[in-house]
Amino acid sequence: MAAKRLGIIMHGVTGRMGLNQHLVRSIVAIRAQGGVTLANGDKVMPDPILIGRNAEKIEALAKQYGIARWGTDVDAALANKDDTVFFDAGTTQMRPMLLAKAIRAGKHVYCEKPIATNLNEAVEIAQLAQKSGLKHGAVQDKLFLPGLRKLDMLRRAGFFGRMLSVRIEFGYWVFEGDLQPIQRPSWNYRVEDGGGIILDMMCHWRYVLDNLFGEVKAITCLGAKHIPQRWDEAGKPYEATADDAAYATAQLVGHNGEPVVAQINMSWTTRVRRDDLVTFHVDGTHGSAVAGLTDCRAQSRVNTPRPVWNPDVKQLMPFFDQWQDVPDTEFYDNGFKIQWEAFIRHVAENAPYRWTLPEGAKGVQLVEAALESWKDRRWVDVPSLGL
Repeated sequence: MAAKRLGIIMHGVTGRMGLNQHLVRSIVAIRAQGGVTLANGDKVMPDPILIGRNAEKIEALAKQYGIARWGTDVDAALANKDDTVFFDAGTTQMRPMLLAKAIRAGKHVYCEKPIATNLNEAVEIAQLAQKSGLKHGAVQDKLFLPGLRKLDMLRRAGFFGRMLSVRIEFGYWVFEGDLQPIQRPSWNYRVEDGGGIILDMMCHWRYVLDNLFGEVKAITCLGAKHIPQRWDEAGKPYEATADDAAYATAQLVGHNGEPVVAQINMSWTTRVRRDDLVTFHVDGTHGSAVAGLTDCRAQSRVNTPRPVWNPDVKQLMPFFDQWQDVPDTEFYDNGFKIQWEAFIRHVAENAPYRWTLPEGAKGVQLVEAALESWKDRRWVDVPSLGL
């Protein structure tokens, strides 16, 4: 039986995330495996059209990855009734306008995060999507990381007992561009272009905290602009106006109703000496665990060592060796691809799907609360959005 076609307008796939994670490792990979299998055994085959401003670049991508259709006219693509899904991985500043246009054209919408640069626009587009009756989703890829899936398995098994705290350590050194080439786009460091680590990363931490550790109720945050000057892709110096690091503490209500404290350090101006570029350290009464992108290590109550504080003697206890690996118990596919498959099933057979635009709006809410806390130097409550 031939697979059912699903036409997808893919906008903004020339950027790093749009190209690598959404086009190559998701849609191209899904096409190579023969499509997405539905509950009844039928197959759905994505048929993308790539849309972008640079015709030469878009055409080259289409040819490289065997995509038959490409173009530069968003409005023309939205007018094609045979393409029923619109995906956006372009600039955050343009996203609410593009999503609204797609929804009004009758398209199901799926997009990268943040879904907007401010909460008002995020709520407006979430409400528009809800009223439309169309399917909608926002990328929440870190929930599908092998390390966090293992951490979640420990949580669901009751391994932690009463969860006490979680500490998120994220970041690495992003080169300024004078001595070594930059490895992130220069717009990331200009607030006028939608840059800033709080806007970029706090959206991630919201859905990770809410889903794995507890609902965020309040936050205090200190942002920083540690590197005042950087060099762009052409080697020209520019003023770095956006925050490149932030240090936050959040109050959560855990899944059992108990309070949980979350500490979040995120920085593009730090050098890594930990297990991974991001680590999630969870402490509970019955056990602790530390997860990275792929691995997770745990230490139970009965296996906890007894260190002794003595600053006069060199510490010889091998702390890193006192943790047990949580094994791979299943095949862990690419997280972006997993969520794409879930969204395609949601569109094709109305399968359950909870990573919606209102969930994306919650991420923007935490961004605004963190920025407000930094500006006013105070705790900021995070109330329910009511969406």
